[in-house]
Amino acid sequence: MNSAAPFTHEALFYRDVDAFLAGTAGFVADGVDTGEPVLVAVPETNIGPLRARLGERADQVHFLDMTEAGRNPGRIIPGVLMAFSSSTRRRFRVVGEPVWPGRTELEYPACVQHEALINTAFEGRPGVILCPYDAGALPGHVLADARRTHPVVIDGERRVASEWYTEPSGLAGIYNVPLPPPPATAQEHAFSVGTLARLRRIVAAHAHWLRREQVEDLVLAVNELATNSILHASGRGVLRLWREGGTAVCEVSDSGEGFPPSFTGLSGFGIVMVNLLCDLVRTHTSHSGTTVRVYLGR
Repeated sequence: MNSAAPFTHEALFYRDVDAFLAGTAGFVADGVDTGEPVLVAVPETNIGPLRARLGERADQVHFLDMTEAGRNPGRIIPGVLMAFSSSTRRRFRVVGEPVWPGRTELEYPACVQHEALINTAFEGRPGVILCPYDAGALPGHVLADARRTHPVVIDGERRVASEWYTEPSGLAGIYNVPLPPPPATAQEHAFSVGTLARLRRIVAAHAHWLRREQVEDLVLAVNELATNSILHASGRGVLRLWREGGTAVCEVSDSGEGFPPSFTGLSGFGIVMVNLLCDLVRTHTSHSGTTVRVYLGR
């Protein structure tokens, strides 16, 4: 593969394990044979068959279980794809499956935003990312979204430019949807610059059942969000906290215009850090302000 070739982002529709292997094994083997670094980040159920098909070549491939590494869709670009591609100056190959049967409706909008942002985050970089979609199990609207977020779609023997592909800026508002309302039992705390220390104590007390390192991560994430509200909105905001099973949920709302889904939102590294710390991050921006909701302990 020409090292000067542009970045490529492709969707692969498969309907059974044989079709998955037909679409990925040759792609991975070609990368190994040409000396390109190769990452395979897919659900564990697909890793075993691909390892077996690759044989000795599998020893030269980096494998990750995407259901763990990509549990938070907002973590995939900085924590998986960028971490891998930045480790080399050579052209790279990735098989990345961010959407699988079992993804929740709460997670799914963040998955679509992730797929759209790949086209911006890797523009000009030497590499190709192939995204398998289980077309036999995923609903039709998921496959339609894949056609909008991938310039190229592979379906069986057909590899074509997607006529439905939409530039990331054109998709920004599609999944900017209102979040489910907090439960009536949610705690609510107004904050400003003078109450950040108190806010951190409130978050730590709220998440007391989590592991110590999880509590520290949640406190850091909420502090970053609240600081962003103070610096870039009205100087104040509202924190809401509640529990969903074993998950601590924290929501920061302010009257600011928010930020577009981007790799460097929240004053640069802020949104990246929040996504790396939490299990899921959801945002909604409207004429009245911005809400960012984080989940940890899922």
